[in-house]
Amino acid sequence: MHKQVLCGLLALAVLAAQAPVTDGAKILAVYVFPAKSHYMMHRVLISELLKHGHEVTMIAALTLEPEKMGANYTEILIEPVYDYRTEIRSTFGGKTIYDMRNELDVQVFLNLIRLLGLSTTEHALKQPKIQAIINAKETQGVYDLLLVEQFYQDAFSALAHVYNIPVISTATFAQQTFMSEMFGIIQPWSYVPHGYLPLTEHMSFFERVYNTYTSLRTDLDREFRYFPKMDALVQKYFGHLPIKFPSTSEMNRNLSAILINNYTPLAAAGPTTENMINVGGMHIYPPKALPSDIKQFLDEAEHGAIYFSLGSQVQSKDMPVEKLRLFLNVFAQLNQRVLWKFENDSLPDLPSNVMVKKWLPQSDILAHPNVRVFISHGGLFGSQEAVYHAVPVLGMPFFFDQHLNLKKAEYNGYAIMLDFHTLTSEQLKNSLQQLLHNNTYRDNIKRFSSIFHDRPMGPRETALYWIDYVIRHKGARHLRAAGLDLKWYQFYLLDVIALVVAAVAVALGVLVLLVRWILRRISGEQIKQKVN
Repeated sequence: MHKQVLCGLLALAVLAAQAPVTDGAKILAVYVFPAKSHYMMHRVLISELLKHGHEVTMIAALTLEPEKMGANYTEILIEPVYDYRTEIRSTFGGKTIYDMRNELDVQVFLNLIRLLGLSTTEHALKQPKIQAIINAKETQGVYDLLLVEQFYQDAFSALAHVYNIPVISTATFAQQTFMSEMFGIIQPWSYVPHGYLPLTEHMSFFERVYNTYTSLRTDLDREFRYFPKMDALVQKYFGHLPIKFPSTSEMNRNLSAILINNYTPLAAAGPTTENMINVGGMHIYPPKALPSDIKQFLDEAEHGAIYFSLGSQVQSKDMPVEKLRLFLNVFAQLNQRVLWKFENDSLPDLPSNVMVKKWLPQSDILAHPNVRVFISHGGLFGSQEAVYHAVPVLGMPFFFDQHLNLKKAEYNGYAIMLDFHTLTSEQLKNSLQQLLHNNTYRDNIKRFSSIFHDRPMGPRETALYWIDYVIRHKGARHLRAAGLDLKWYQFYLLDVIALVVAAVAVALGVLVLLVRWILRRISGEQIKQKVN
């Protein structure tokens, strides 16, 4: 027995010795969009880098001080926090998310997040603390890597040229169709849906038309409307430096890698490159002990429990009164207990089987064996937690990628999707009964959970490996597709197609002339014979 243990330890030592080593690097991270949900990924990534021995300087929209990150962590906090919620409300005339059903079509939403991206970027760039980083006298050898968020804040990629370091982008959402322009691949719009559309990979003809239109419009808007505005910000805040900065579009195409918050089977199969790395689920850790009152509430749920949360962007406390009553009336009729993330601790006429809390440890709750259904808005982080813990979903999407996430979950047979705005008591009750008592939903999500867990390396380990890889090689230029250096008409082979079309046209022209010449000769011979 001792001999086997000794051999095992020796084997581990050999493997550790063979593994490539990266000494503690100095990393500059820029995460300036102040959304709590985005920080579910940022916080974990920074924490793991620090545990791994790296030093991290982070330009942050939200502080990580409560996390006690340690001596290797330096935080440059954007103050005051940019109030993007107020900007959204003013854009839509003071309406809440619940009132924006008709306003939040894809194009309006894309315009809105572009506006927010530009606003939050400039809000950060004009801060004296950020200006000090831009105008630092010492820039060589200060940092080894730049981390930026892939969320309409591309001007910060200019810092890579100030400090002469490679860039890794992190996307808190799934792979998007516009990423084809960034990495030199072709995303077939015939089966790869736009990230904000309620589509699956299996589209009808008219869905493919709509997907093609939306994807093309997104690409063109990015190239001809969004990037020029980011170029103006780069010129305004970096232009005085003796550096020739590429366009933000070009900087966007020169990333060493991107960490994407998705993984099979939540991620659809499609074209990718080696430096497009899926790390979905990296925010999920082994479950911790629940607070005693919540644990008791769930432990004593004889018929099981339902967990209800609409995330951080859509708050239950703002729900219209008639919908609030609808949920409470249906919950009161259930045998199951309901644990509801509700941003006010008190709720009038609360049924005895319902508990509300302002904040709840979602992943730890979904890990509880008595939780039978997750009522969700379909956010990607929550969708990953539901699949990870194998809990069927009742989804009500509002915006962004929520429609896509829930459409895919419904197609895969572990979710039911409803429209919040047209929701009736009967729909809600029947859907919950289906998810609670039809074992097909639970069987399906167990199968998909098994697939989600089955990967060669954990998501956090994968992210750390690729960050270390880029640092070790001082960038990953060798993973960059040569297609990124081609003109757009060369990339899509339009010049080759034009040549083929021209050659066919010339051949047809010659053939027509030849036929006409032959016909004239034949006609001429016939006339001569008649005259003779």
